[in-house]
Amino acid sequence: MTLRTADGREERASGAAETGAGLAGSPFRVDRDRIAASPFFARLAGVTQVVSPNGAGLLLHNRLTHSLQVAQVGRAIAERLGEESGPVVDKLGGCDADVVEAAALAHDLGHPPFGHLGEQVLDRLARERLGLRDGFEGNAQSFRIVTTIDLHGPGRTGLGLTAAVRAAVLKYPWARRGYPDPHPSEADLPPRGGGPLPGVPDSGSAKFSAYVTELGELRAARAPFPVAPWQQTVEAAVMDTADDIAYAIHDVEDFHRVGVLQQAGVAAELRGWERSAEPGPTAGPGAALERLRRRLAERDDWVYSDDAFAAAVSRVRAELVDGLLAVPFDGSMAAERAVAEFSARWTSRLVGGIRVLEDPPVRAAHVALGEAQWHEVAVLKFVHQQFVLRRADLASHQRGQATVVTGLVGALHDWLADGRSPDAPGLPPRLHDLVELARGEYSALAEEGVVKAAQVGDLARGRAVIDYVASLTDAQAGALLDVLTGRSARLWTDAMAL
Repeated sequence: MTLRTADGREERASGAAETGAGLAGSPFRVDRDRIAASPFFARLAGVTQVVSPNGAGLLLHNRLTHSLQVAQVGRAIAERLGEESGPVVDKLGGCDADVVEAAALAHDLGHPPFGHLGEQVLDRLARERLGLRDGFEGNAQSFRIVTTIDLHGPGRTGLGLTAAVRAAVLKYPWARRGYPDPHPSEADLPPRGGGPLPGVPDSGSAKFSAYVTELGELRAARAPFPVAPWQQTVEAAVMDTADDIAYAIHDVEDFHRVGVLQQAGVAAELRGWERSAEPGPTAGPGAALERLRRRLAERDDWVYSDDAFAAAVSRVRAELVDGLLAVPFDGSMAAERAVAEFSARWTSRLVGGIRVLEDPPVRAAHVALGEAQWHEVAVLKFVHQQFVLRRADLASHQRGQATVVTGLVGALHDWLADGRSPDAPGLPPRLHDLVELARGEYSALAEEGVVKAAQVGDLARGRAVIDYVASLTDAQAGALLDVLTGRSARLWTDAMAL
């Protein structure tokens, strides 16, 4: 049963009566409250943004604080569009601030332990060891949680969200393979995230927002919106843009606070590029930034400009290198004020550059940053990637995290496949439930001819293991592996999943 409205935006996946959590009048605010009350949202406090929040004593963003900031920025953009956008946004299906906020809170629910590193490892294991052609993708996992796995809505599965919010969660509104047709992974110039994994040309899209098990939900959620098959809804585009803004600013803040982002290295790279003759340097300071410039020029000629790129480098150098990083962070009130002012100034500038595109090119969305701001975000993200993510000490740490995820998947899959019944005593109850849920899904797909009937059991066990591991916090992942490998002497631990 579904609840329908005239325009379809408020259509819910379940017509079950509300259960006391509906304290808000707006159906989209109800969705926001359901997401905020979900334990999947609460667990994000223990999930890596860039560096694991466990045990370091460092005040770093985690996936929960990041999601809150995306919601804050997204709401500001949506309210701005509501005041200034005119008939274009209405023609495309509308933009409600509550929808954007709800989608922003939900967009990272599917992030596994250890953030993007965990995502990459789970995807590889899912495809290569467990035989899941869909693999694993954090955005698709988020959509699976709100439509299928979470039980905190009024229906039997999922949160029973409105079509508008479900559609707004879909940053990459396609499956890994096959849907829609033509599929973005087959395009000469695919949309962002639509191309295949590096070095794996037959893997389908690297980024996607629905597994084959949720493909019907994707279609239903997007049905009310007159947008092209590869295009986000306006509300999804606002959420995605807000995600970019928050990522570009707040991760830079984090690593300035902990002393990782050093002025000398960033200054040498940016100034080395600025001082070079055309074309830019191919080695030494400035070479990495020049490689970024060439990639942008090649892939994003719809917005790229040599002058705008140079201006962005100049502005980031002036405000980040010669400004924020010029004085080491010492924890004083003055230092905190400098960080707060940097964040507020940049957030205001980036949000102020938002524009609406009625007919966007394939690598853009209906809501996009202005030319200057687009280049500035690219340079800020470059600083973070070049001087934080590529550090040798972080790489060593991540190898250990990859070992944890790999060990967990292997141990849990072996437990399920060692000849015991899924009802055997001692199997984590939630893992058993996830097996049965997936078995029902794949059985239905087998009846439709999407998968072979003989594969249902293996696929169900594989998807259940991935669902289970993805629902752990960083700390739970380590603790559970210790239990399963006999390294923990404790009988009672906090290792169990939601």
